[in-house]
Amino acid sequence: MIRLLQRDELHMVQEVAHATWPSTFAEILTIEQIEYMLNWMYNNQQLVENLDKGHEFYGFFENDKVLGFIEVEASFQASSVLKIHKLYVLPTLQGSGIGRQLIFQAIACAKIHKNNSVILNVNRFNKAVTFYQKIGFSILKEEDISIGNGYLMEDYVMQLSLKLQSFPHN
Repeated sequence: MIRLLQRDELHMVQEVAHATWPSTFAEILTIEQIEYMLNWMYNNQQLVENLDKGHEFYGFFENDKVLGFIEVEASFQASSVLKIHKLYVLPTLQGSGIGRQLIFQAIACAKIHKNNSVILNVNRFNKAVTFYQKIGFSILKEEDISIGNGYLMEDYVMQLSLKLQSFPHN
């Protein structure tokens, strides 16, 4: 089951992120950069700020346990685009369809807000690039983002057009 997370449930986002990042990024980033980014992106204040800016967090649950989450922002930068800011599934469940269901949740949000596409950033060396391409995302551009402490995010910006494709409803 997927449902909207409330402010007092943001700790679930942190739990999934901390369980997922070390294995997801072990071959891509140093341990120091992983810890820096987790502390920067997933601290309580940052998550609450994102919520207050209109971001929505959805959790995928089974037996009251969160197995993955997605963070979306409809009408990103006052455009007709929904941005997926974060999407993570517990490592032991990757490939189980949970990520795909969370993407479908983002698409449903985009349609509600009359957004015509979905975008996201993903590390260029992350295996998830292939996952997104299978769903229909294409690479728009490369983007290098300085995040402080001498670290750089080396991302693809990927886009899924909602005008060209139809998706199953969940």
